Amino acid sequence: MNLRFRPRLVSFLVLSLLTVLGIFLVLRSTPEGLGLSDDSIAYISGARSLLAGHGYREAWLVSDNPITHFPPAFSSALAFIGFFGLDPLRGSRLLNALLFGLSTALTGILGWRMTKSLMAGLVLAALFVLNGSLLQVYTTAMSEPLFIFLSLLAFWMFDLYFERDAYWLWLVSCGVFVGAAYLTRYAGLALVATFLVALFILHDTWRKRFVGAGIFLASVVPWILVWSIRNLLAAGNATNRELVWHPITASNFDTTLSVISRFLVPVADWQKQFNKMPWLFIALAVLILLVVLVWVSIKAWKYFVGPPQTPRSETISFTTGLYIFGYIASIIASMLLFDASTKFQLRILAPVFASLLILLVLLGVWLWKKRRAIVIVLALFIIGTSIYNQIYTIQNLSKGGQGFASFVWYDSKQMAYLRTLPRTVMIYTNETGAVYLYTDRPTYSLPNRVDPVTAQPRSVDYEKGVAQVHQQILDKKAVLAIFAGGEQSSGPDAAFLAQGLNPVSKSGTGIVYAAP
Repeated sequence: MNLRFRPRLVSFLVLSLLTVLGIFLVLRSTPEGLGLSDDSIAYISGARSLLAGHGYREAWLVSDNPITHFPPAFSSALAFIGFFGLDPLRGSRLLNALLFGLSTALTGILGWRMTKSLMAGLVLAALFVLNGSLLQVYTTAMSEPLFIFLSLLAFWMFDLYFERDAYWLWLVSCGVFVGAAYLTRYAGLALVATFLVALFILHDTWRKRFVGAGIFLASVVPWILVWSIRNLLAAGNATNRELVWHPITASNFDTTLSVISRFLVPVADWQKQFNKMPWLFIALAVLILLVVLVWVSIKAWKYFVGPPQTPRSETISFTTGLYIFGYIASIIASMLLFDASTKFQLRILAPVFASLLILLVLLGVWLWKKRRAIVIVLALFIIGTSIYNQIYTIQNLSKGGQGFASFVWYDSKQMAYLRTLPRTVMIYTNETGAVYLYTDRPTYSLPNRVDPVTAQPRSVDYEKGVAQVHQQILDKKAVLAIFAGGEQSSGPDAAFLAQGLNPVSKSGTGIVYAAP
């Protein structure tokens, strides 16, 4: 019996194994659940509020206002899983594991369609699933995994639109996924700008450009409009953001450098050596972006003024390169004008890293035609270091919960004490999310001099608010829980609030104060 080698079948099986591997890696790295932060608690509590039939609300706060700062898609996905009996806290782990596996498969498909090479698609999928930085993103209960997944689907649909002779249904599908991405993260506006610009560049007549832009906007705008109207009616603001200038801080640039260094040099021992030369990472990052910018500019000029035929194989790579700059521009604009709390953290830069992996494989295919030996050596080196770093990352992540999922929080003496309080006693704390998570009750946030979103002093009487909180504690109507590392954990404000109070529960993680 003769068995013929079928490349597509073998590639499908390998891609399926990589997909399963992605799911396994997330589950293996999170034996105690996904990492948790303040934003994670907001998404989880929002999902619980949806499940309870109360709408998308701030269930972790006593005020219980409608949520507008965080778009609803991630919480809605968790609530959907919750309908089958799995609490959103546990459901987030299952969801992100599935998203890591499915995103791995999507990158493989995009790599194959971009290069017309099955091997290139598999290499791209392997680079994605073996990337330690991306794994860390998917092991945290945040919206970025869903955002990346929807973005990859949008790129696929956009490529199909040009492959199928600009058939409008594929462009509508692209718009729907972009709209869903916007409802996952407001940075989805970068996708809107990317595809609009790409439509005007890739189409060869003005009629096609305007018709394509009209179809795309008609499939995206309803998502944005409905959510904005809901927010205006429910809370009086569209996204809980104001147009206020706040420059990017030096510490934010330090965070950026640290995140980029871990992505470019995944081996920890090598990072220590290269960190002695921070200018090297800055120069390398600028060089990479400059090369991509020049390449995108040349392609844009070629498509816009050149012959009408647009190669299908370059649609994905061109829009991906264009998206990198659209996304970075949107994040910088948000930091400068709309949300001072946004930082260049790993999760924020993750979409850029995924896009760079796509372009890296495109570069490898181009070099393959000229210097195959160099490509083979580089591919083996990158995959080898990625495997090494992934093993190291999994070992670190699986040692215990990350963030609020750590035993430091769920075994906290302060949390144990707060759980014993009657629900009539108010809890003021600088870690509202964590207290909500481990006491199953909403709390009050402490008065704050500066709005973290606008970086501007609050207009309300701050001193009066602090005095009111202090008096409520003295009247035995409330307690004060100050946790180390959180906002307002030290300084004159915390000292004033604690003045004259009795520390009823104290440890290295924080102190709970009550009336004497």
